[in-house]
Amino acid sequence: MAGHDLITAQLDVLAARLPVQAMEELADGLEEAYELHLDACGDPEQAARAAIAEFGDADMVTAAFLRESPWRRTAIVLLLTGPLMAIAWAVTLLTAGAWTWPLPLPAKILYGAALVTIVCALVAVAREKRAYRRTRLTMIGSALGLIILDVLMLTVIAVMAPILVWPMAVAVPASAIRILAIARRLPAAIAS
Repeated sequence: MAGHDLITAQLDVLAARLPVQAMEELADGLEEAYELHLDACGDPEQAARAAIAEFGDADMVTAAFLRESPWRRTAIVLLLTGPLMAIAWAVTLLTAGAWTWPLPLPAKILYGAALVTIVCALVAVAREKRAYRRTRLTMIGSALGLIILDVLMLTVIAVMAPILVWPMAVAVPASAIRILAIARRLPAAIAS
């Protein structure tokens, strides 16, 4: 552990926010910078402040990690492609006459509420600057939620659509591709 209380406090904040692997590298680098500044100036307080200024404070370091996190990039891609998915499914459902299907109103409301919740969670992931671990968990939950919603939509179309309509040729593969893309990224997010 670092040789000054400011360095220790900085590392404690980062340890609560970042993955262990990142923390080990940061701790080594911050300790090394502290020792170099201490050798140069001889004042432990000044050396600690200089090392922290060189690395950036805990908020800056965490924000940098979040900007580069794979789940933040995934959230942004999902948010950017979401409107296209919504259009494809809206056209499909309107063309197929989905308002006549025997789906209970509470099921429709629950689906819509789940979708809005997931979109809000993805926006939170894309905007977060401090909570690296919580952001990862939010992204994993959102990704699983989108997979479930896509599977439900594909199931409803397969079971309830009386006829095949041309927009299904866009919406169905788009959902299948999104399911596969999310499923491919999930193991890395869970493991990190």
